[in-house]
Order: sequence, then structure tokens, then C-alpha cells
Amino acid sequence: MSETVNATPANLGPGASGKNRGTRTADLLYGDTETELRGAVRAVLEDKATWRDVLARTETPQTYDDKLWRTLAADIGVAGLLIPESLGGAGASYREAAVVAEEIGRAVAPVPFLGSAVMATTALCACGDTALLPELAGGGATAALAVPFAAGTRAKPVPTVRLDAPEAGDGPGDYRLTGVITGLADALPADLLIVPADSVPYGLYTVRVSSPGVGKRPLTSLDMTRQLCEVRLEQAPARGLASGKQAEDAVAAALLAGAGLLACEQFGLAERCLDTTVAYVKERSQFARPIGSFQAIKHRLADLWVSVTQCRAAARYAADWLAAGFGPETTLAVALAKAACSDTALKAAQEMIQLHGGIGFTWEHPAHLYLKRAKADSLALGTADAHRASLDVLANLPGPE
Repeated sequence: MSETVNATPANLGPGASGKNRGTRTADLLYGDTETELRGAVRAVLEDKATWRDVLARTETPQTYDDKLWRTLAADIGVAGLLIPESLGGAGASYREAAVVAEEIGRAVAPVPFLGSAVMATTALCACGDTALLPELAGGGATAALAVPFAAGTRAKPVPTVRLDAPEAGDGPGDYRLTGVITGLADALPADLLIVPADSVPYGLYTVRVSSPGVGKRPLTSLDMTRQLCEVRLEQAPARGLASGKQAEDAVAAALLAGAGLLACEQFGLAERCLDTTVAYVKERSQFARPIGSFQAIKHRLADLWVSVTQCRAAARYAADWLAAGFGPETTLAVALAKAACSDTALKAAQEMIQLHGGIGFTWEHPAHLYLKRAKADSLALGTADAHRASLDVLANLPGPE
């Protein structure tokens, strides 16, 4: 197992704080550092990830944009945001990571930020890893958590991988894994897999994709900007990362952080859909008037603006609590954000298509990219209904009489 490191996210495993942190007030405003980071990320995405670039990428066998990811990871440093400076990262918080997620949502960029820089990194930090995090920090390697993207955040995922007996020549800490995990997000470009296994006790292991016995198969996905895949392990060599409660807490932390940052991505997507639609209805004329002057369209966009504004508040609230630490209040904030942002992003994408009229239904317009991403995100890491259903327990509300 890896040596424990005093990393910021490592100290934030679920259960690390068993009580709410007093009367803390969340800060929903963007700081100067977050604003500067947003500008840098947006400049790269506007230059290298226009919707035409994204659409063209979805029609190729390699749907993830490795070149774009290297630019974001190495030049901007987004891969190491959550990694301590002592290990080559930026030592930033989930607030900064949330800004990057918003921009990736705005561009529906096909990069593995959520899977590698958020979920996998959170799991490794929670395990106190010092060996693999430096590889991820500089963008030299990409990792993925081998848990189906549709997994919720409230229950421990049931592993579909078993731990086999080591083979002759395997050293201490070496293991063998066999099994199939399907529906993985951001695993296609991954060099490293973080795999929960059905062992006693529950264990978390790392597997190099280049190792023998490891196979990946891309799946036809609704959202090809984040194409899912299936991973097959057959006596694949693995290294132990954590076991027992530490492993469970690491997976739970990764899923919770992923859901919170996914909500921020959904907010960015919803805001982009609203901005694009407002710009269009100002230009599109019918009966010698811009259609944006029609009362019915004004009302629809006003309602959507209110929803997007509420979505921003929920997403920022979740990001701020994630930055403060994991605990009951953080879990509640993430559930609220994921429920609100899932509905709003999907609604914004649907309105974008409807109010763009005929061109909104064409392949040559970006609206379908946003609708597919919004729908896929709404099903990932817990649906809106699932998160809403958990709020009574999380908020300690009385049940029905």
C-alpha cells in the first residue's frame, strides 16, 4: 500500500468529519484566481474546441481529443489542480476544479477531466498515494476510476472484478484481477485504472492499461463527446492501493466529488445553451420582428434564466463545501446541486433546440451535442430523482406519517 501523504483532498475522505461544521457560510462568488483560470481555459477551448471541432471528433474512431487534453493538462495545469504541490500539482481546491468543469461543459469538450483530474485523483489522494499522483500532475498519464458512470453516490458500488491468487514471480503487493466493468467514463484514453475488487476486505487496486490481460472496448454512447467503454481484466497484474474502510472511503469520495463537479459542468452547459439561444432569438426575425420580442418566447427564456441562476448557486454551493471538506453537509450540497443541475441542463438544451426551430434539429448545428451531453450527464453518478429521494435522510427531515 502507498505511503500516506498530507494532501488537501486526502484529508477530506467521507466520514473524516462526522458532524456539520458549525455555522459556516458558503462563498458562492468567484475569486481572482478562479477568474484567471477560467480565462485561460476558455481561451484554449475557444481556439481548439469549437463545436465544429467537437462534432468532427465524435465521428472518428478516437473520440477523445488527446492533443487538447495535453494542452489543458500540461500547459494550463488542470490535471494537477487537486494534487499537492509537493507531488507536482497545483495544490488548489474543488472551487478551482469547478471552474474548469464549467468551461468544459460550455464547450462539451471531449477530454477526460472529470474522470482523471477529479475522480481518479480524489481516490488516489484519499488513499494517500505518492507514487502515481506525480504522473497525473503533469499530464504525463491519465487515470480512470473503474466504476460504472451510472453508479450513484449513496451506496458502495458492487465490484464486478475478483481478486485472483498471485502467480509465480509476483512480488509483495502484487495481485491479479479478473472481471468485466462496463459503462466506464473517461477510461478510453486512460493509462491507469483504479479498480475496486471483490476481496476480503474490500480492496482498491491500480492496473496499468498496457499490462497483459487488460482489454478495452469502446461502447456506442448517446454522448460521444464522453464515450463510454468496457474494460476486461484477465489475470491482469495489479498493485494494492488501499483496503477495508480506507478503500471504501476513497471510492465514496471519488464518486461524491465527481457528482459535485459534474453538476458544475451541467451548469456551464446550461448557461451556454441559454446564451446561445438568447443571441439567436435577437437575430431571427419573423413577421418583420425579432422572435425574441414575442411575449411567449420572452417568458420561456425568463423562466430558463431563473433556473440557470439557481443552478449556478447550487453548483457553487456544492463546490465550496467540497473544498471545505467531506461530511454530511457536503453530501447534502452535492445531492442538491446534482438534482437541480441535471434538470436545468436538460431543460436548457431542449429549449435551445425548440427555439432554434428547424436548424436546431440539424446535425450541422451544435444543439444536438448539448442535448446528448445534458441527457447523459443527467443519468450519471445518480439521477436527479435519486438525489432528491436522498434529501430527506441527508437533511434529517421527518418521513411521511
